[in-house]
Amino acid sequence: MVDLKGQYEKIKDQVNKSVLDVIESTAYINGPEVHQFQKELEEYLGVKHVIPCANGTDALQIAMMGLGLQPGDEVITADFTFAATVEVIALLGLTPVLVDVDPESFNIDVEAIKKAITPKTKAIVPVHLFGLAANMDEIMEIARQHNLFVIEDNAQAIGGYYTTKTGKKLKTGTIGDVGSTSFFPSKNLGCYGDGGAIFTNNDDLAHTVRGIVNHGMYKRYHHDVVGVNSRLDSIQATILRAKLPHLDSYNKARREAAKKYTEAFSGIENICTPSCGCDAQHSCNCHVFHQYTLKVKNTDRDALVQHLNENGIPCGVYYPIPLHLQKAYADSRYKEEDFMITNQLVKEVISLPMHTELDDEQIQFITQTVINFVTK
Repeated sequence: MVDLKGQYEKIKDQVNKSVLDVIESTAYINGPEVHQFQKELEEYLGVKHVIPCANGTDALQIAMMGLGLQPGDEVITADFTFAATVEVIALLGLTPVLVDVDPESFNIDVEAIKKAITPKTKAIVPVHLFGLAANMDEIMEIARQHNLFVIEDNAQAIGGYYTTKTGKKLKTGTIGDVGSTSFFPSKNLGCYGDGGAIFTNNDDLAHTVRGIVNHGMYKRYHHDVVGVNSRLDSIQATILRAKLPHLDSYNKARREAAKKYTEAFSGIENICTPSCGCDAQHSCNCHVFHQYTLKVKNTDRDALVQHLNENGIPCGVYYPIPLHLQKAYADSRYKEEDFMITNQLVKEVISLPMHTELDDEQIQFITQTVINFVTK
């Protein structure tokens, strides 16, 4: 699904030297490389504060802790996403409220958000799924009307843009009250282990979050807030510093590969290609294609997965089970008719290889193998 080795080969000398420099410095935790990466990512995103942490799941949890959400508070998020988004809500004793998604963008349905709001609702967590920004104009307006926090789950969309109704281009993760991301190796900006970060333009929130990630300490052995141990180590930071200048070119390569996929599938009746977000609210470079996800109609999706695997083509099903049907997050309040889109998507979606090193020969082989199956 990803070619991390091919990507590494192109920056091998820089990465190797940087890692060795950190090892020789012995500044493994909270060292200069972490602080420098923080500053460079702030500049790239155009955000006042970046607080690195240990992983993307921690980033979401810490963002919620920083906002002071309390047990019993309701948090609305999408049913069609990875479990980490709802996991942290439950871990903090908050009440997850899952809602359906848009069939084209796969992102949270704004009308479903409106219907789910109650007096206990305190936050909305839009997930910029597969690399495409959620409808942030509408989400921010809903939040303003109901005095809600917006926590962006930007784990799959680092470097992506959202173009507002006024034409302003903003980086995903920087629009709400706080954003979070993951640097898991397969992400568009990935390290060689685990890593994550929290973004905000709120000075007070940033101060709180900086304490939370380090056991609640601002001064050694003085614990001012309840915290966790969640720090980005210096080796991962130096790898991310090496890769950050290439992020735009990495995302461009993904968009180009996605365009070739879409062109190859054009006119194939049983295949619905993903939206690139090019409409009145978005410019054509908004999607960063963390995944290239098809919907296959009138086709045995699972048999297609087997067919691709038999031909040496990796693929993924993101996601095979809705969160509202997961044992850990089942809730008697949920009604199946409220999740019609998600329930259909989990039967139809399939993600094809998507990374910076895809070439025309690989794309041709992958697309033809899919086409041969769905048109037989």
